[in-house]
Amino acid sequence: MSPAHPSPHPVPTDADWSAPLAPGPLDATVVLPGSKSLTNRYLVLAALASDRSRLRSPLRSRDTLLMAQALRSLGVGIDDVAPEGEVAPGAVADWVVTPPEEPASLRGDVTVDCGLAGTVMRFLPAVAALADGTVRLDGDPQARVRPMGPVVDALRTLGVTIDDEDGHLPLSVAGRGRVRGGAVTLDASASSQFISALLLAGARYDEGVTVHHDGEPVPSEPHILMTVETLRDAGAIVDDSEPNTWRVEPSEINALDVSVEPDLSNAGPFVAAALVAGGTVRVPGWPQHTTQAGDLLREILDTMGADVRLDRSGLTVVGGDELVGIDIDLHDAAELTPTVAALAALASTPTWIRGVAHIRGHETDRLAALTAELSGIGSAVTETEDGLKIAPAALHGGRFRSYHDHRMATAGAILGLRVPGVLVEDIGTTGKTLPDFVGLWAGMLEGAAPGVPVR
Repeated sequence: MSPAHPSPHPVPTDADWSAPLAPGPLDATVVLPGSKSLTNRYLVLAALASDRSRLRSPLRSRDTLLMAQALRSLGVGIDDVAPEGEVAPGAVADWVVTPPEEPASLRGDVTVDCGLAGTVMRFLPAVAALADGTVRLDGDPQARVRPMGPVVDALRTLGVTIDDEDGHLPLSVAGRGRVRGGAVTLDASASSQFISALLLAGARYDEGVTVHHDGEPVPSEPHILMTVETLRDAGAIVDDSEPNTWRVEPSEINALDVSVEPDLSNAGPFVAAALVAGGTVRVPGWPQHTTQAGDLLREILDTMGADVRLDRSGLTVVGGDELVGIDIDLHDAAELTPTVAALAALASTPTWIRGVAHIRGHETDRLAALTAELSGIGSAVTETEDGLKIAPAALHGGRFRSYHDHRMATAGAILGLRVPGVLVEDIGTTGKTLPDFVGLWAGMLEGAAPGVPVR
């Protein structure tokens, strides 16, 4: 799934965003919205729960709004409610989720827009199978090339009738109000989301679900642990004691009352900025313990030259004297690859990113896209079988294409802190997971996030 390369030197357009140079060492506190991965998992579980749930500080981005709208179309109530107690600047409304009385009451004969959200296109078919009627799913043109086959085939094995386009969107799920469930074997080496999709809905299947992975190692496995922990938070019985096998017992799902952690992967560009520009960036609310893969940023930034401190107030990153390269396997945190690649292009020593072959199937072919765009501004980058090699080189300005991929766009922003003349195509695509990225970025460069005083 390679990105399109219309020309080796793409022509800038009026819509391109001029990535600002860092005016000097930073001194900023950046308050980030909630985790996309957690918000969408909580939404699915709340929709299948036995009573009303409350999600505090949920992320409101394109991906999560698409999930919320998809569930509303199935008959789930999702309402805005003002936060309780002392409200921090920029706080968003809570979501109160009211499920139908029974999963069989989920409404069919609807069409779901998945956008380009992997969590929507992969999680919803397993939920739609519990609806009373056909649920049709489609998305952006780029979504139609993202793999869906393993979860579609697994649902068929569990007794669900699905029409699809050779393992891709669009597809139609013939909901019958219940799913037999049982045991299924699949190859989830392309995405851990295939496993999470079955586990999240599996407690409401008649026989529960047992999922066995047979193939190359599952990428981004922390996301499966996140799914398991959210299920346990909702009272589901999950057995993950056997390698590559997960069992969810049939049971009710309890109502949730949860606060959504900040999105640590979305924090990547901001904490990376301290390493690129120097100075200090603080992220309040960084959890002491988390299943988010983005927590690996602490180790990455420390290895690349930053001073990284985590305490009860959050994470503090202080840029060091030198930004150095790294040799790292990002198999379990592949979503960080664009951020690490941007840092690597600015480093004084080489970098080797390994274990991320599967990101060729993300929003775009991220390895091909990073190779093309980094090369286009002078970086010495080589695409390998499962990653990238990046050597020090003199960089220059130019147009940095995003391919409708939010993490490609933020990678361009990181590079623009030090390289004059970087123009990022379609910076608005960052709204997929991070509303108002441009405003947060500008606030960071002014010394603090909007509405948050410098400390």
